[in-house]
Amino acid sequence: MTLLPPEFSDLEPFAAQWCLATERERYARRMASSMEKMQRFYDAITPRAENALSYLDAVGLDDMPDDALNLLHLLYSMIMVSFPVEVWNQPWIPDASQASMDCVIEPTP
Repeated sequence: MTLLPPEFSDLEPFAAQWCLATERERYARRMASSMEKMQRFYDAITPRAENALSYLDAVGLDDMPDDALNLLHLLYSMIMVSFPVEVWNQPWIPDASQASMDCVIEPTP
C-alpha cells in the first residue's frame, strides 16, 4: 500500500515515518530522530518540494485525497526538520534547555 501520489513514489520510503498529521507528532518525531535520519529525509524531499507544492496547488485544498494530504504532511515534516538540518546540527533548539512547542491551532488544508 502506498501513501503518496504515484508521481512521488521516490519519497515513499519516508512516508510511514514522516507523514504525520499534527505538529505535535512531527515535533516528537524530530526529537526522537537522529541527525542522520533527518538529513536523509531532508536530502530526499528538498529537491522535490517545489514539484510537490505545484502538485498540491493543482489538487487544491478542498476535498484533498488522502495521498495528496500525506504529501502535504510530508512537506510539513520537511519544514520541521529544516532548522535542525540547516542550522543547528541537532534535533533540539540550542540553549533552550527543556523547551517544548505546543501548537494551539493546527494548519489544515
